[in-house]
Amino acid sequence: MTITLEVGAAPGRPALHLRPWRDADTEALIDAYGDARMRMFSRHAIADERTARTWLDIQREGWATGARLSFAVLIDGESEDAPAGYVAVKRSDLSRTTGEVGYWVAARARGQSIAPRALHTVSAWALSGGTGTALTRLDLIHAIDNDPSCRVAVKTGYRYRRDLPPDPPEFTTAGHLHIVTPESLTLPD
Repeated sequence: MTITLEVGAAPGRPALHLRPWRDADTEALIDAYGDARMRMFSRHAIADERTARTWLDIQREGWATGARLSFAVLIDGESEDAPAGYVAVKRSDLSRTTGEVGYWVAARARGQSIAPRALHTVSAWALSGGTGTALTRLDLIHAIDNDPSCRVAVKTGYRYRRDLPPDPPEFTTAGHLHIVTPESLTLPD
């Protein structure tokens, strides 16, 4: 399946192009995960071509099964092989109308409102049936000390629901659960 989504330019903010990940994205992926902040909040360790290819295989499998619909986020005018971010809708049970979102932005592209605009676009797509089923709710979970992710959630209408306790080995620290419904999704400033 090849789905692409577009985010228009706004004053002081570049247009974005969202597309499925490709094998040619390996170097950009390794570079993004070279950032200490990214490694601090990520559940993945991508340090070389082998681990990058494994991650890319997971993304392809997710599209094939419908369980993980992930997009590489590209900034208009930059190389097609240089994704600046990631956003995904994950569904562990395809019979349900709920999902979870995840996202990150490479260090080189932070501060340009990329995460909230890409998250809004993918969330609107998923909530309106882009996944094949119109989802009724999306969850967003982040580490409790990840303030930038909390700001992205709030900017896009993901409402804080509750604190989550640590759940090792996947979640070693406490977290926040935010949720959004079609009615609460907002376009970030």
